[in-house]
Amino acid sequence: MIFSLFKKKQFFSAKEKEQIVEAIRIAEKETSGEIRVYVESKNPLVNTLERAAEIFAQLKMHQTAQRNAVLLYVATGHRELALFADEGIYQKVGKEFWENAVKEMIAHFQGENISHGMAECVKNIGHVLKEKFPYDASTDKNELPDDIVFGK
Repeated sequence: MIFSLFKKKQFFSAKEKEQIVEAIRIAEKETSGEIRVYVESKNPLVNTLERAAEIFAQLKMHQTAQRNAVLLYVATGHRELALFADEGIYQKVGKEFWENAVKEMIAHFQGENISHGMAECVKNIGHVLKEKFPYDASTDKNELPDDIVFGK
């Protein structure tokens, strides 16, 4: 029998995880858009955006009715991050919005305030989703889970 003597270090505390998940829940209450967060230790690909696109597809985020899902991807060990937005929301806000959102997250990360930076990014994405894809009680449903997905 093989077992590890050491527990795998958790990147976020329970409180930090809840802070991020709560930001997703609050953001999604006001929009038909969907936000997911994916965190892994190392990016197995060379290009961070390509990895985010791969995860986006694996999580079936392209299957939202209005093509308005956004993935926040972080590779902690490689210190990489990316935002990947489906065509519906990407076209409505443009490249500059996403570049600025990444810059803001990097500023939080440099201050070692990673979970707060991620939660703030989710809130900002939620605001733009609310503006472009407002919540409609008659048709909206939560199409994707709100939890953080952890890779290897």
